[in-house]
Amino acid sequence: MKIDSLANKVYIELRRKILSNQLVSGTRLKEDIWAKKLEVNRMAVREGLTRLLGEGLIEFGEKGGYFVKTMTADDVRDIRELREILELGALRLAMQKIDDQQIQKLEAICNDFTAMVERGYFGGACEADVKFHETLIEIAHNDKLKNLYEISNIPIFHQKLGKTQIHMNDYEQTDQEHRSIVTALKERNLAKAEEALTRHLVRGEIAALELD
Repeated sequence: MKIDSLANKVYIELRRKILSNQLVSGTRLKEDIWAKKLEVNRMAVREGLTRLLGEGLIEFGEKGGYFVKTMTADDVRDIRELREILELGALRLAMQKIDDQQIQKLEAICNDFTAMVERGYFGGACEADVKFHETLIEIAHNDKLKNLYEISNIPIFHQKLGKTQIHMNDYEQTDQEHRSIVTALKERNLAKAEEALTRHLVRGEIAALELD
């Protein structure tokens, strides 16, 4: 496999884990460890990390090394505001275009999320959460909106800020909120869908900012 393909493999895997909070803020990303985990050479890992660095998902440590970027309270607020703008816009477009098959796809993602939580596989649940919101964007059928959402590198809210920066225990609430959005889409009720999505994002922001 060419080095570009290997570097892309590293980039995609680490980006997915960062955006789904499986790699939390402050985690050090060691080249040798990830080369072994992903069965690639260190040059591929270095190139993948350089790409993530350019996108602002990771940062250099004071004494060297790559670390997952630590979010501040301002970052969390900015992310919530950006997600509201993009996802509410997508919701309005989706309401005009969504069909039964797409609703079933969202319901299947909700079921995957529920199953992951019940089994205690929270990393998988976070990935399902990311997939749910990405699918809302996809259903809008607007390529420019989708591209903007992807390059924005928007993480989900499952990490609590503070000294410890631990994961939040809000999976049941997230599940219920996702299903409320899907119900509103099934009913073709835009106002209800917008209210459910806004409540979901604001609640996530508040939970992330609560002190330990």
